[in-house]
Amino acid sequence: MSAVPAAPVGRGARARERVMAAALDQLADEGSAGFTMEAIARRAGASKATLYRRWPSASALLVDAMATTFRPLRTPPGDDVREELVALLTLASEMLASGRFPRLMAAIVDLAERDRALAALHSGVTAQQRRPVLELVRRAQAQGEIAPDADPEVVVDMLTAPFFYRRLVAHRPIPTTLARSIVDQVLLRR
Repeated sequence: MSAVPAAPVGRGARARERVMAAALDQLADEGSAGFTMEAIARRAGASKATLYRRWPSASALLVDAMATTFRPLRTPPGDDVREELVALLTLASEMLASGRFPRLMAAIVDLAERDRALAALHSGVTAQQRRPVLELVRRAQAQGEIAPDADPEVVVDMLTAPFFYRRLVAHRPIPTTLARSIVDQVLLRR
């Protein structure tokens, strides 16, 4: 896919944002094989020298773009842990249903297998995204909705993994009812 010609990238926050957006667009559109400084510079309307002045490599640029772009999910406010889990998992499933996010996720996982810095950042971003689910799981456990001897980390895996499997491995649609179904299967019946 060819990039739309843009004004040259200058200095400052807007220029940095434009380059990071171009990097994520390049990764989403072309995957890990097309993720080069040359391709990112072309897409951003910048020179490779401009990019290399700020980032020593395409991986460093991706690390910066990921850290800036992927914000942790917020725990929905409420008093009903079951409904809060459904709301949070529904939000996560909507991200996975979007066109760009699954492509980025697949490419990032691929690149992280080859780059330690990127793997460490991916692990950190994943931990941030898991944190609100883990908090809700611990609350549910304290309220007796999850077995007291259950490992909260494993329960988070049980709640979240079906969405990733369904979208990224099985390439099946995620039904709107999946979040509630999973929560009802994992939490103890009231």
